[in-house]
Amino acid sequence: MLEITPLSAFRDNYIWALRRAGGVAVVVVDPGEPAPVLSYLRESAGQLDAILVTHKHADHVGGIGALLDAWPEARVYGPAGEPIAALQHRLSDGERVELPALEASFTVLEVPGHTEGHIAYYGEGALFCGDTLFAAGCGRVFSGTHAQLHRSLQRIAALPAQTRIYCAHEYTLDNLGFAAWVEPESAARLERQQECERLRALGLPTVPSTLASELLTNPFLRTAEKGVIAAAERYRGEGLDSSEAVFTAIRNWKDREYD
Repeated sequence: MLEITPLSAFRDNYIWALRRAGGVAVVVVDPGEPAPVLSYLRESAGQLDAILVTHKHADHVGGIGALLDAWPEARVYGPAGEPIAALQHRLSDGERVELPALEASFTVLEVPGHTEGHIAYYGEGALFCGDTLFAAGCGRVFSGTHAQLHRSLQRIAALPAQTRIYCAHEYTLDNLGFAAWVEPESAARLERQQECERLRALGLPTVPSTLASELLTNPFLRTAEKGVIAAAERYRGEGLDSSEAVFTAIRNWKDREYD
């Protein structure tokens, strides 16, 4: 069985540590800073085997250099379409990342929008999606486009509903607050918010989520739903003729009036 452990970094980042039950080899996803990873390896007698990177932002790649200083044999994988100097293996859509030490492999999905070359890793019933999809939300558009991000989210939405979503930030309650603006009458959203409040009160992460939960409560995946369309049209003050237009409207709404 693959064990997946969240390592807290900065104020609200998660670095994901993967290892096979009973094994020593460890793979980490998006190590923005080295200290949490080095502590985990030391305390669990782990050995760093590989680093998977989703995109170029410093809070996802800043720890790579120090980790390679400590573990020079570790392999570094990441997006071919982004300027990340530390990458040894540059990945494009559809490629497979084979991790023999974990007896696991992942398929690369290109999911641009937050950045121009953002990728995700899909396998073992899990999706490591960086800042493309958040629990109850999605990333801002920085060096990509709204059209790209909408297409990327639609691609993720087509994965099996039981897929576990491992995003890179503890933003869930904040995102659910905006979801309440979009769908104030949603019982599913309210139930999820109450459960996430309970988890946070216990000092526990609200992620991973499941794609099924996202499809019920995440407005950025619900842009074809009548209530979300109506909310986006009220915000814009005009009719919207496509799911992409609805997505763009609610992303701009959150950027300008909520965040």
